[in-house]
Amino acid sequence: MRLAVVILNYNTPGDTIACLKTLKQAKIPKGLYVETTLVDNASTDDSVDLIKSKFPEVRLIENITNQGFAGGNNVGIKAALEENPTHILLLNPDTLIDQNFFVSILNSAITNPKVGIVTPLIYFAKGYEFHQKYAKNELGRVVWSAGGRIDWANVYGTNAHVDEVDQGQFEKIEDTDFATGACMLIRRQVIDQIGLLNQNYFLYLEDLEFSQRAKRAGWRIVFDPSIKLWHKVSQSSGIGSSLNDYFITRNRLLFGLRYAPLRTKLALLREAIRFLIFGRPAQKTAVADFFTFKLGRGSFLGRQT
Repeated sequence: MRLAVVILNYNTPGDTIACLKTLKQAKIPKGLYVETTLVDNASTDDSVDLIKSKFPEVRLIENITNQGFAGGNNVGIKAALEENPTHILLLNPDTLIDQNFFVSILNSAITNPKVGIVTPLIYFAKGYEFHQKYAKNELGRVVWSAGGRIDWANVYGTNAHVDEVDQGQFEKIEDTDFATGACMLIRRQVIDQIGLLNQNYFLYLEDLEFSQRAKRAGWRIVFDPSIKLWHKVSQSSGIGSSLNDYFITRNRLLFGLRYAPLRTKLALLREAIRFLIFGRPAQKTAVADFFTFKLGRGSFLGRQT
């Protein structure tokens, strides 16, 4: 197996360096070749210099402009494909892996030729849990994602089993609605068949859209709990922010009007009209941009940066 790891950095050198350090310390089993490509998404801090000084061996690509999660990762995927990998691993820079991470990947459900994408068991990193209700010995075992579910009636994707403590209940490999972009193991043939992430989304729901295209092309998407990692869950663009308002509103329309049932599509259109009249400013802009085909970065982000 030839595995290309793609990491996207944007103004988070501390997290990215910590992630790269765990990658460097992990065991590489016989039969697995790993190469890491890091894309800097036009950071405005000293990310590039810091990462170069700490990890000169990592291939670093510097984007001139911020191309969002989808576009930034696509730059890394295209570069990685030049080395002819058998699999691509999209990995958030605010994640940490353990020493057996690559051993687990080599022996995971991805060995099944019908499986196109694998999503792992992702815990909150210690101190990054949503709630402060856990005993000290439970920290590091609180689940952030154990697969994903799509609520087709409301066009939302949610992580499965979020906030549960792992007590050994996650043992089965199961089909899942989508794989989270925080850590997505993709068979090369999937990308060859369906293409890259959809850059119209820029930020949010691009993992749902990619997963849907893969499923409709006949690939299975599975949750494999043998692969584990920890996520420093960010609250920087969380629920309630204008950034979240804009991209979730616009991308729900983009996703739902393509993939959802007819009844849901009609409900989305009614909701869009309400947002245009009564919505928050970012929601109004999002709906207007959708119907005037201002996708990708959209007009909202241009005013914020």
